[in-house]
Amino acid sequence: MLGGAGFVGLNLAGALLARGVAVRLLDRAPPPPPLLRRLAAPPGALTVDLGDVTDPACLSAAIRPGTDAVVIAAAVTADAAREAADPGPILAVNLGALVPILEACRRAGVRRVVNLSSAAAYGTAQGDVLSEDLPARPESLYAVTKFASEAVLARLCGHWGLDGVSVRLSAVFGPFERDTSLRDTLSPQAQIWAAARAGTPALLPRPGWRDWLYAPDAAEAVARLIAAERLDHRLYNVSSPATWPVLAWGERLAGNRDLVQPGFVCRLVESGEAPTVSLHGDRDRPPLATARLRDELGWEAAHGLDASADAFLAWQTRMQEDDP
Repeated sequence: MLGGAGFVGLNLAGALLARGVAVRLLDRAPPPPPLLRRLAAPPGALTVDLGDVTDPACLSAAIRPGTDAVVIAAAVTADAAREAADPGPILAVNLGALVPILEACRRAGVRRVVNLSSAAAYGTAQGDVLSEDLPARPESLYAVTKFASEAVLARLCGHWGLDGVSVRLSAVFGPFERDTSLRDTLSPQAQIWAAARAGTPALLPRPGWRDWLYAPDAAEAVARLIAAERLDHRLYNVSSPATWPVLAWGERLAGNRDLVQPGFVCRLVESGEAPTVSLHGDRDRPPLATARLRDELGWEAAHGLDASADAFLAWQTRMQEDDP
């Protein structure tokens, strides 16, 4: 898995290891030891290679003959300030690396390549629900590179006889999420959790309605796409069929006095206050259509508002028990 030390990658690694699949991660830095311990990998089942996805030599060393599937999880999730200041690495990682990645996959005889794209690729596309067939209108550099990566993957896989598929992940949050140099803004849920641990208010500009996707659900969907004998499409949305406000998720956390610190509240800003939680834009986008993946592989997200909050708190409890 390329970029496998990120939080989506680690959730997917956990799902694959639970299926008895050996996993190799390639990333610029290893996951923190406490997070590696949470994967509970059997001896020899998990390998971590240090390297850069823009380096063809690192790719050749990681994508070896006998590799069954490759997941492209490496990405620079940049805000507007980084776009303006340093666009080169965004393009290099999110798009330029695709050619050497796919060349390495072709040499190694890889069965399937899964490109983790993003709902951001839809951009300003209009509709009550965003389906895979809807024309995309990406705006940010991150969104543009993700959308382009889907087209490049499909085109080169067609030329080179590779089985490639892209997945547009909805707004993912949950276990293993942490602050890294490649993500300029954490999920609202991670921001709320940081406030809960610090005992400071989490102030939101609006309730934040979205089809929020719990990371283990995303991992289960991608694991099924990897394992499927054949796929009928080259692009799939991965999202929750339900929408709910992140404000209510934070309020549920506030009710757990065993893990949150005194002084924590999650609420909307009042007049004259500045938000402390970013919702990644000034509007709530429509939800993603989920019928394609449900009808083909029988997958549907298992965690809604309450279930994801409770599972997340249980995860954090286990983290504290393992690493007090």
